[in-house]
Amino acid sequence: MNMDASTQYPIVLVHGLFGFDTIAGYPYFFDIKEALERAGAKVFTVNIPAVNGNEERGEKLLEHVNRILLETGAAKVNLIGHSQGPLSARYVAALHPEKVASVTSVSCPNHGSEIADQLHKALTPGELPEAFVLALFGAVGTFISLISGHPQNPQAPQAAFESLTSAGLAAFNKKYPQGVPKHWGGEGNEVENGVYYYSWSGIVQNFQSLQPLDPTHLNCIVLSKLFYKEKHANDGLVGQYSSHLGKVIRSDYPMDHFDAVNQMAGITSWNVSPVHLYLEHAARLKDKGL
Repeated sequence: MNMDASTQYPIVLVHGLFGFDTIAGYPYFFDIKEALERAGAKVFTVNIPAVNGNEERGEKLLEHVNRILLETGAAKVNLIGHSQGPLSARYVAALHPEKVASVTSVSCPNHGSEIADQLHKALTPGELPEAFVLALFGAVGTFISLISGHPQNPQAPQAAFESLTSAGLAAFNKKYPQGVPKHWGGEGNEVENGVYYYSWSGIVQNFQSLQPLDPTHLNCIVLSKLFYKEKHANDGLVGQYSSHLGKVIRSDYPMDHFDAVNQMAGITSWNVSPVHLYLEHAARLKDKGL
């Protein structure tokens, strides 16, 4: 697959909730960093708190951005995030547009996750079930940070949970509206404050090829049934239109939420290559002079 991904500015890959850069050498963005580097891009993966609010994660991402700019001598970075990752990227771009060339949102609930909404409805604030779920979230986040070699990352399960609901994202979008569509299902501005905004996402499909071997795919199929607003158009965790930000490349790729980062271990549909999507997008950024 020959494609020129030699962007002017470094690419920074930002993980989502319960995410990491690598664990024992196993990457969150499976085979994606390596493919981009072979195609000429300078790529960094970062580790931000696995379980925390968008702004708190954004502050940690800003530290990484400053380090990368100092290390490379680059004037800006291209931020590409998955799931909750783009929300941190949006925060950094809104506060420091001079440091960000582009923000790309991959399968992100930019307008809220219906799964988070359903969970919020099911848990009564202050009662035992909610306390148990939040404690579990915090424990998982702490464990992920520990085994990924970043035990210093703070975990805040309540903030993480609330930041992914529709109400939480409505408040976030009011503070940081860059790239947000004005109408449901529409597109946002491609360029705001000199920063380019893009998004893509998928819709979960029935089992294909080797996917019966992928437990995350089964989970996405089950979770997709819990949606009510975008019942037939979601990736298992994020609705199609909820994912829209800036210039929408496409929001109906045949892939689930984890296919978007080529998980698990590259077991994805034969109908779309997640790695190719990142290469194609890097070439797009290059053509824009980014």
